[in-house]
Amino acid sequence: MTDDSKTEAKAKAEARADEAAAIRRRWITLGEVLTVIAVTISGLTLWNNWSQRSETEASRSADARRASTRAAMLVLTASGSGDDLGLKPASADQSVQSQHIAFPSALALPPAETTGEPRIEAAWFERALKKARKDANLSDDSRGDERLPVLVTTRFLVDGASHEDIAIYDIGYSISGHWLGGHSITLRGVSLVSHVGERQGQAALDVRWKKNLPPEPAADK
Repeated sequence: MTDDSKTEAKAKAEARADEAAAIRRRWITLGEVLTVIAVTISGLTLWNNWSQRSETEASRSADARRASTRAAMLVLTASGSGDDLGLKPASADQSVQSQHIAFPSALALPPAETTGEPRIEAAWFERALKKARKDANLSDDSRGDERLPVLVTTRFLVDGASHEDIAIYDIGYSISGHWLGGHSITLRGVSLVSHVGERQGQAALDVRWKKNLPPEPAADK
């Protein structure tokens, strides 16, 4: 073999070696890319799973907070009519322990307290209410359901946890006369006006009273 032939063969061998090395490098590079892609996909999967768990936990926490808020929101309903009304929560999950019922300042009445038997009795305020109506020149006979606002502070339980609710309620009543028997108050029911804070409760009640019982002008003499 001549020197030229040897040189040519050597060049071809080196070229093949370089090509083989390039192929190996390409495979190594491709393998690294695939590894990076696999790691990236794995990371995204982990992040997605974590994100979904976080969203689920956040949603559960929000649902629990909303449920707790609903449980702590008391609305009273009344049963019966006449001389007294039985009160009970609209939600069966709530259990009333005691109540403090305050009246408008104009009636000059002490608060009524109940324990274990939430109720409203006409005897608590009937005489003062009749006098207030007389002083305001209002009729002794109702033309429909009249309203007496009261401030009700209720302590109640939900799943063993103690809560307190302060709200203004309107007591629906009618007044009518009886021959030789004077006039009597008949209780009809209650309706929620608004939940209030402890500090502004009595002031809000007195405003409601003035709104519900506007004085009628005295008859011209």
